[in-house]
Amino acid sequence: QVRLVESGGGWVQAGGSLRLSCAGSGILFSNNIMGWYRQAPGKQRELVATMANGGSTNYADSVKGRFTISRDNAKNTVYLQMNSLKPEDTAVYYCDVDGYRWYENYWGQGTQVTVSS
Repeated sequence: QVRLVESGGGWVQAGGSLRLSCAGSGILFSNNIMGWYRQAPGKQRELVATMANGGSTNYADSVKGRFTISRDNAKNTVYLQMNSLKPEDTAVYYCDVDGYRWYENYWGQGTQVTVSS
């Protein structure tokens, strides 16, 4: 059974930083593509960042230069470092491994990020 649990969300002023964590069990992050999604109020879920098992990364244009995805294989945890946060970054953030959540279309609770002006 694959289990993914996000944490680290919260409230922050514009320009601030947050570091999201996603701890997993039932699947090795080191062997799979990792991803972060977000869903803002009244909007569709969007892909924010990905990391391949070899370490290559990709980011949505809206977060390039501000967000960094990384992983700690020893802890089977993936992170999303978010700097220079903007109000438009306000959303519920979700992690995914190997498209597991996307495939199942079940996203769980996620972690709320709120950025104030």
